[in-house]
Amino acid sequence: MVAEERGTSVSKPPRRIRIIGIGSGHPDQITLEAAAAIESVDFVIAAAKSADDPLLESRREICRRHGAPELVAVPDPPRDRNDPADYTGAVTDWHEARAAAYEQVLLERDGDAAFLVWGDPAFYDSTIRIVERILARGNVEFDYDVLPGISSLQVLAAAHRIVMHEVGQPILVTTGRRLAAAVEQGHDNLVVMLDGGLACSALAGEPRWHIWWGANLGTSHQELVAGPLADVLPQVEAARARAKAASGWVMDTYLLRRPAVR
Repeated sequence: MVAEERGTSVSKPPRRIRIIGIGSGHPDQITLEAAAAIESVDFVIAAAKSADDPLLESRREICRRHGAPELVAVPDPPRDRNDPADYTGAVTDWHEARAAAYEQVLLERDGDAAFLVWGDPAFYDSTIRIVERILARGNVEFDYDVLPGISSLQVLAAAHRIVMHEVGQPILVTTGRRLAAAVEQGHDNLVVMLDGGLACSALAGEPRWHIWWGANLGTSHQELVAGPLADVLPQVEAARARAKAASGWVMDTYLLRRPAVR
């Protein structure tokens, strides 16, 4: 008897979206895991904040070094900054606009894609939220994973050769916009991110505050300043200007600590 062979259909695995932390974007900060993930995708989606966005060019260089997937630049939707009282609402609308723009790319192209996230996707970045929004819209099916990157928090601590907290004590990670409220609540060991206005300047009248500050951490244009806040604030402002002039952009992170009175 000859066995009858039945045709079998092999289901195609769902496409994959990879959210990859890339640290500062410097080649030495791309982990082996991140490099392999970039090489595994067909294209990379990236927001273009301007026609000559220097962060976009850094992502292009990373793609060239790791498998050369095509980089698809998507004009970043404008964000409403006119109503500071409704910050959450403005960001929500911005994320929804980004999700729609990225979804359109995924509808137009086949294959696996990646987002290259500055630093680590877990710290003050919304790529995970936006990818989840795309899934929730129901027009594109995919699985996604998240690969960690070296965060500016880690690079800041290493560059200054410090431990970010006292023995057995907590640390609060916050933004410049929320720094004043955190200090008012009694926090005295804080890592501050997303502070384009140097909100720490308002604390310069309190002599116990010390700062460990860094800009464009991990890059060839890294700037570092440390010392009593009131004394070194002019150095911070000058170093921030140098970093922006050298790189075309500036991202700074700092540790603020107010030692307990003994």
